[in-house]
Amino acid sequence: MSLHLDRLRWTVGGRVVVDEVDCTPPEGGLTGVLGPNGAGKSSLLRLVAGVLAADSGRAVLAGTDLLGLSRRDRARRVAFVEQESLSPAGLSVRQAVLLGRTPHTSRWGSTSARDEELAEQALLDAGALELADRELATLSGGERQRVHLARALAQEPELLLLDEPTNHLDVRAQLDTLDVVGRLTARGVTVVAALHDLNLAASACDHLVLLAQGQVVAAGSVHEVLRPELIDAVYGVRSLVLEHPETGRPVLTFTPPSRGRRSAVRAEHPAGR
Repeated sequence: MSLHLDRLRWTVGGRVVVDEVDCTPPEGGLTGVLGPNGAGKSSLLRLVAGVLAADSGRAVLAGTDLLGLSRRDRARRVAFVEQESLSPAGLSVRQAVLLGRTPHTSRWGSTSARDEELAEQALLDAGALELADRELATLSGGERQRVHLARALAQEPELLLLDEPTNHLDVRAQLDTLDVVGRLTARGVTVVAALHDLNLAASACDHLVLLAQGQVVAAGSVHEVLRPELIDAVYGVRSLVLEHPETGRPVLTFTPPSRGRRSAVRAEHPAGR
């Protein structure tokens, strides 16, 4: 489903955290939201998910403003996996994933056989089926991340929001997670993920949005956004962008800038403007 973020703005304590963000993540693609710490990546996702209340703006999915929906109706269309999700004590992994079906069940009804089938499939898709009978609180950070992803898949979302989905994961697990995301986008699910690893974003994303100080600095393809003049200005580094010999996608290396180089870059490309 097509998503358009229309001049989203959020402030806290008089400080602008998300500043008139306007962008259109493509339907059925993976959009990576990039930017240094404090750029507003996680806050932007929380606004779209309804965890935070925007001061102004809209998040329109297939013609419907998500910010105007009830929490339950929004959860039927949007799933959000936070970077640090709570792990209630006493729940098994299977029970935790079944919670993803809550928006689709009656307020007083129990889960159905179909709900259980969908939860089982979600566990399989997320690579967490072997964890199904474990207690959630006993899992490692990486294992919990897979379970939270499975719970989001069980929601059958049209839009999936991921805040640092590869956090705590080793290289193989990162690739497995991106493979799950790739299968979702192939089915038409729109995925927006906040990412720190620029090379991971370069290898997996269809579209990128680069933030600095809460504003959109650039949006477009990986080749359009991952350019040295933009990366250097926003992150305060000296970057070299190479081409992967097999995929043709960007591969980035970084070095600290000299004091003079950093000043020149910031003057030419002020972050967030």
